[in-house]
Amino acid sequence: MVIERKARLLARVVFIVLAFVAMPSGATVKVLDKIVAVVDEDVVLESEMEQRIRSIKAQLATSPNARLPPEDVLKKQVIERLVVESLQLQMAERAGVRISDEDLNEAMRRIAEQNKMSLPEFRKAIEHDGISYVEMRDQVRREIAISQVQQGVMRGRIQITDQEISDFLDSDLGKVVTADEYRLGHILLPLPADATPDQIRSAQEDADDIVRKLKNGADFQSLAVEKSKGQNALSGGDLGWRKAVQLPTMFSDVAQKMEVGEVRGPIRSGSGFHIIKLMEKRGAQAEGQVAQTRVRHVLIKPSEIRTDEEAKELAEQLREEVAEGRSFEEVAKLYSDDPGSALSGGDLGWARAGTYVPAFEAKMKEMKVNELSQVFHTEHGYHFLEVTGRRVEDFSDQFKRTMAENYLRNQRFDEELETWIREIREDAFVEIRI
Repeated sequence: MVIERKARLLARVVFIVLAFVAMPSGATVKVLDKIVAVVDEDVVLESEMEQRIRSIKAQLATSPNARLPPEDVLKKQVIERLVVESLQLQMAERAGVRISDEDLNEAMRRIAEQNKMSLPEFRKAIEHDGISYVEMRDQVRREIAISQVQQGVMRGRIQITDQEISDFLDSDLGKVVTADEYRLGHILLPLPADATPDQIRSAQEDADDIVRKLKNGADFQSLAVEKSKGQNALSGGDLGWRKAVQLPTMFSDVAQKMEVGEVRGPIRSGSGFHIIKLMEKRGAQAEGQVAQTRVRHVLIKPSEIRTDEEAKELAEQLREEVAEGRSFEEVAKLYSDDPGSALSGGDLGWARAGTYVPAFEAKMKEMKVNELSQVFHTEHGYHFLEVTGRRVEDFSDQFKRTMAENYLRNQRFDEELETWIREIREDAFVEIRI
């Protein structure tokens, strides 16, 4: 791996000096690129710096209140950012992190969706702003790799104790953070403030009729659009995800006792008659009894130096070695292209249905405990797996503890990340040449 990095570094340097080689006597020398920083076993090129500056300027141009620093300050900031990125990318390479084209395409699609555009529309928009789509894809690839490195390092650096989790769960904030969430549908039949008995009776009859239709299978959203006078009527009465404390008081106690799909009402209030339906529920209590599977796997990906057929052949060869007695854990550590599980011998831990891609889920579901699968293909590459356990567990308490741990970990993430970046920057060999 070190040899490969040095070869790539040499190739970049050769590219820079090509213009000086084999030129006619007296010809004008044209420099294709320059090195602006040396970072351990990598270099930062002037073209990379200028591309990043162009990108920053294009992004800030869309914000009327944004102000750019002086050009020399901006260059220093950009070079420092590229230096830190280079250090993390070198760590990603040493750890075997590879971002597939499929993963990158999916990331680009998500970015486009966040901007309420299709991918072609998004590409056209950024190119209109003067940003190269190819360069942006490369930057997103770098950011994904860096994120994977950061997540992996922070998992080891941030330790949350059981006592800290328990204390957080006992706090008022902990109770709010880990409370269940409810997605309710709502239909309102309003009454005037001075409603007559006839108006009240008529609204009650209409509400009872709607409830009857719903219990006989009528579509809630269609009836909400047609009958409801509530603010969310045109969105099918959908109130969105809310914790119990965020629901109207008259709904909160009722919602906590409802089953998903259940309809309650009419509920009378000063504003009229309400009908609610529990569309979905999520959180600790919603988990209930959960079937889980523990599995370990080896993933072999095609790459720039390994064709699809070669990846398949290697996966089948390794699978046969495991079947003949070689340690599964050893093979995963040495060969698996899944950096998240390779270091733990391919172990993916306990997971519920729906955690993995469909092809992986299907294979996992059909295997018996301790049975080694044949090699199979998913969008990530070629796998073979072994189911090491199955269980049904009351997940509610553990789910709350996991939510609490994630909350506490996220609180500390940025601070610990800054400390780590400062440490690797201080330990690195960096020579700025501008």
